[in-house]
Amino acid sequence: MRRIFPKWSTPILESLATVGLLFFLFLVGLELDLNSIRRGGRRAFAIALAGISLTFVIGIGVTSVFRQAVDGADKVGYTQYLVFMGVALSITAFPVLARVLAELKLLTTHVGETAMAAAAFNDVAAWISLALAVALAGNGGDGPERSPLISIWVLLSGVLFVAFMMVAIKPAMKWVDRRCSSEHDTGDEVYISLTLGGVLVAGFATDLIGIHAIFGAFIFGLIIPKGGDFARRLTERIEDFVSGLLLPLYFALSGLKTNVAAIKGGGAWGLLVMVITAACAGKIIGTFAVAMMCMIPARESITLGVLMNTKGLVELIVLNIGKDKKVLNDEAFTILVLMALFTTFLTTPVVMAIYKPARGVAAAVHRHLQSVSGGSSDELRLLACVHGPSNIPSVLTLIRLTRSTNKSSCLKLYVMNLQELTERSSSIIMVQRLRKNGFPLISRLRRDGQLHDQVALAFKEYGQTGRVSVRPATAISALASMHEDICHVAGKKMVAMILLPFHKRWRKINGEDEEESLGHGWRWVNQRVLREAPCSVAVLVDRGYGNEGQKTAAPAATALQNVCVIFFGGPDDREALELGSRMAEHPVVKVAVIRFREKYRMEAEGMVLNPSIWKNRGTSYSPATEEEHDEEALAEFRRRWEGAVEFTEKLGVDIVDQVLAIGTSGEYDLIVVGNGRRPSTMVAALADRAIEHPELGPVGDVLASSGRGIASSVLVVQQHVSEGLPVSKISKAQDDVNGRQEQISSAV
Repeated sequence: MRRIFPKWSTPILESLATVGLLFFLFLVGLELDLNSIRRGGRRAFAIALAGISLTFVIGIGVTSVFRQAVDGADKVGYTQYLVFMGVALSITAFPVLARVLAELKLLTTHVGETAMAAAAFNDVAAWISLALAVALAGNGGDGPERSPLISIWVLLSGVLFVAFMMVAIKPAMKWVDRRCSSEHDTGDEVYISLTLGGVLVAGFATDLIGIHAIFGAFIFGLIIPKGGDFARRLTERIEDFVSGLLLPLYFALSGLKTNVAAIKGGGAWGLLVMVITAACAGKIIGTFAVAMMCMIPARESITLGVLMNTKGLVELIVLNIGKDKKVLNDEAFTILVLMALFTTFLTTPVVMAIYKPARGVAAAVHRHLQSVSGGSSDELRLLACVHGPSNIPSVLTLIRLTRSTNKSSCLKLYVMNLQELTERSSSIIMVQRLRKNGFPLISRLRRDGQLHDQVALAFKEYGQTGRVSVRPATAISALASMHEDICHVAGKKMVAMILLPFHKRWRKINGEDEEESLGHGWRWVNQRVLREAPCSVAVLVDRGYGNEGQKTAAPAATALQNVCVIFFGGPDDREALELGSRMAEHPVVKVAVIRFREKYRMEAEGMVLNPSIWKNRGTSYSPATEEEHDEEALAEFRRRWEGAVEFTEKLGVDIVDQVLAIGTSGEYDLIVVGNGRRPSTMVAALADRAIEHPELGPVGDVLASSGRGIASSVLVVQQHVSEGLPVSKISKAQDDVNGRQEQISSAV
């Protein structure tokens, strides 16, 4: 090990690790929102206080045993040793807990909400206790640093420092936050540089006072406003450098200080077992008792206790400070480090074993548009997913056109703002900003104009003006499991269709199409939703749909929106036809249906594009039956809209060229197509070509592929294969019952 870290490198390593630690604690302060702590309520405060108090009480006995069993521990003052031991046993690592909850998809559940609020209280109390411990410890020797007067002076100076930061620096940071908001074009580089310099100055000030430098950095991060864009930008600028380079050095330094060989004999290992038992018992029993008194169910109460026992880097920081102050020797330090590692590793599997909310999909549910008759006792339920404000115009326009103008029909719209959760601290800040008392429902627009609130406000305004029930929510999850949240909400809320934005968009910039891509991660989300959704799915390929800048080459004189439905046949195309029928009810929409017929009638055996769809459902495919369903759907459509909708039939010759001609004609704002999962020779001819986006089907891929001069937006519809699955009507009475359980617990 000395070859990797020779003795001469230790001072350099310690300097870099200290800088990394300083900025990490600054990021921890950025993650903590004082407003969220105040909103946590008495229950979260009581839970946090119980966990801390009982652990400190147990820590008295642990301290007595350590001072007798560990060599040299009795030379340290009892009060200093007790405070450090109590902080080490009682601390809850807020950043680690947030990521554990996010990984387990509990962040916006009742348990997650309570745990986060209690952990925030716990974190603040822990840092105050640590400041007290440092003030009492001095340098751990017998010199004047241990004088009570000096400790009191250090504490009073620390209080004055906090007061100065709150009174003088906090208003200045609010001004900086306003200057760096999205409403201003002011560059934030200067303000970020000044802020980072302020972190160093704050750390120097608290170190000069006699409290550790990390305390000043933590307070500086705590006073920065969390609602605006500045905190997010600041975090995104420095977190990779801090977390990717500087913090690993601190971990390496902690590892070099940890000497497992210091644990010798059965007595030392007995101390380790005792410390682990004391830490777990204090947190779990204290939290469980108070949670039960607060009328929280037993299973959730014990889960809260386990979650509150989460340690992490914050624990290592406390222990390293204790060792630097000579309060903890090698043996005590190693025992407590192993305790922190064990309790943290234990959290996730224990919580998964004790508490994992059921994610069953409702059995009785409308699974596609064709099952919604539009009667007065039925309502259409849609789940619209967006990636942010950029999707608002296209999705809102599509929803407006889909809603029936029949006053007796009802539309309930669920909106999910999809946000990726990563290991970055800014993701946790985003989680906090999107939670209102721990719930994912967004009900107001904050004055700082956050992007996610723009989404909620836009859809809320539409709901008020269009007599539509709108329920906005935010799903914050890793891309690998985002589809689970979407499908769970779709099943729980019994929606008929999920609307997804395509992972690519095209915009006209200087007369040329510019492609914007969110990356393959979002593409995989769409693919998984299409594969596992409990209802129909529509993917919107946006080329400026709903924006004022979109102009068709030949706009209709009597209609503001021109919609074309391309029909080959099959369940997906019938669902697209049903969607076109709903759009035709809108007075500003002109719908045209183009049906392709096979030039030569032939059986299309062996040409199922996705046979697993039928086999997995236990459904036998019959070409004659499918054709009969197609004719029935077309006959009903023509009967209903004869004279109001343009209906054209074309022979299936040169399908690719004909489909491209429709897309490049510029006559249509939106082209609606099916996903094409049917054994049709025409669709199979499209599938023979190289497909760039197979999740859109052969027809959708032709229209969505770039570089073809297509100006129209495309909506690709996939009908849920509902044979053998229960389908029932949703009455308003049933909705009233379901409305009492509006929390979307899976939207993390």
